[in-house]
Amino acid sequence: FILAAIGSAVGLGNIWRFPYVAYENGGGAFMIPYLVALLTAGIPFLYLDYALGHRYRGSAPLSFARLAGRRVEFIGWWQVAICFLIAVYYAAVIAWALRYMLFSVNQAWGDDPEGFLFGSFLQAGDPGISTDPVWGVVVPLVLVWAAVLGVMVLGVQKGIGATAVVFIPVLVVCFAVLVVQALFLDGAAAGLDALFTPDWTALTEPGVWAAAFGQIFFSLSIGFGIMITYASYVGRRTDMTGSGLVVGFANSGFELLAGIGVFAALGFIAQAQGVAVGDVATSGLGLAFVAFPTLISQAPGGAVIGVLFFASLVLAGITSLISILEVVISAVRDKFELSRVTASLAVGVPAAVISLVFLGTTSGVYVLDIVDHFMNQYGILLVAVVSMVVVGWLLRALPTLAAHHNRTASLRLGRVWMLLVGVITPVALAYVLIRAFLDDVETAYGGYPGWMLAWLGWGGAGAVILIGILVSFIRWRPTTSLADPDEAPDTRDSTEGADR
Repeated sequence: FILAAIGSAVGLGNIWRFPYVAYENGGGAFMIPYLVALLTAGIPFLYLDYALGHRYRGSAPLSFARLAGRRVEFIGWWQVAICFLIAVYYAAVIAWALRYMLFSVNQAWGDDPEGFLFGSFLQAGDPGISTDPVWGVVVPLVLVWAAVLGVMVLGVQKGIGATAVVFIPVLVVCFAVLVVQALFLDGAAAGLDALFTPDWTALTEPGVWAAAFGQIFFSLSIGFGIMITYASYVGRRTDMTGSGLVVGFANSGFELLAGIGVFAALGFIAQAQGVAVGDVATSGLGLAFVAFPTLISQAPGGAVIGVLFFASLVLAGITSLISILEVVISAVRDKFELSRVTASLAVGVPAAVISLVFLGTTSGVYVLDIVDHFMNQYGILLVAVVSMVVVGWLLRALPTLAAHHNRTASLRLGRVWMLLVGVITPVALAYVLIRAFLDDVETAYGGYPGWMLAWLGWGGAGAVILIGILVSFIRWRPTTSLADPDEAPDTRDSTEGADR
């Protein structure tokens, strides 16, 4: 469970988002708001997700339905819809990384990594919607979906658990070797100096604290059903609070490792080009598919660095994609009482088809960028705020959930935890949301056409809410108990073929 939860939390964002966020928000000084956010929001909310899944023994929708009936079930389906959309585009980035792992061997991007990415590889034209396939993306995308669906069909223990046990140690080893290599590059010290030199004045800026809280939520895989689902498979006597501390600090430890490796590499690039580190520092696609290929072309042993880096992206991405899909599959199994194989195919095949149709085309990179931005801001963060307000204030269920944890907890939860989850965290995330909303209203995100933002961005964020509400009206099968499992037999476990 711990390895699977770490695998979910450690994803692409740890490697290509955290280093740049830290650099842009005070460098070394950012570690203070980051740790505050981890301890006051990240881990406390992780405990909320754990409590819902572990006590109510179901997928996100079933756990909310057992908590307070069908009136709050829509929150769980809202989370499921978010996960489905994320899975559709997340697979594409893994496919790109898989292809770039091969490109690293012969440095196929030549002297212009950016031109190669958007030109020869993605064949991206002007922003818009296209159905023209890009076979260089379609083929690895099919391979990614085939591998992930195979894991999902195998089940919780033989599929998800076994994958986590293998992939997470391999990921840590690959990235640790990459970091060691990066530290010996010329200019690495300058890169680390740029990352960790503290700007203490940044601590007085609300935006820096908002960035810290936002990063924690993006990074820990909390608030959108993953940890609810994983916790529901864990035995009743498991110490969930101790597990949560391990997962939370392991995730942050990997982010710190990623920051060291990435900025050591950026320091080398800056020195080679005769510019400041700030001129080459970037995040997201620019870091992974432009900056690192530049490093690979110039550094000694660049091919090895490239294979390790993109292999790390593939491994981190697949473990996260597995967890995202499990949210949807688990919910469908619970609602319609399907077998593991049937539910996996019913969810995975449509997701793969949509992914191929919209992300395997010349407009794929634009679709991905827009949907990713709006799902992160107005999907994950918004549903997290709503769930905390509903559970903490409308249902007043936090004392019950704390008592459930405290039966087996090594770290007992009390008033402080309830204050953090009921007040501090929702207020902090609401502030992050309001800032993001005002920015997006004032300036069109990414300079995209208004109609694309309306349909793919705002429309997608609204669609997941509507889907959540509509699906909640579908009746549960008569054999599905909506009673509190503490008062009924426990029918959920992690054994292969378990029916619920």
